[in-house]
Amino acid sequence: MAKVEPNTHAPEFSLADFNGNRVSLADFLNLKNVVVVFNRSFL
Repeated sequence: MAKVEPNTHAPEFSLADFNGNRVSLADFLNLKNVVVVFNRSFL
């Protein structure tokens, strides 16, 4: 996957939420700001 450069639009993607439901970046299209956080998980 290519790096995302600062001050550019994020690429479209979808991930599973805590309940296993697919959530897409496009679901938040009409909101002003979206913060995406990828937490590390330790097993």
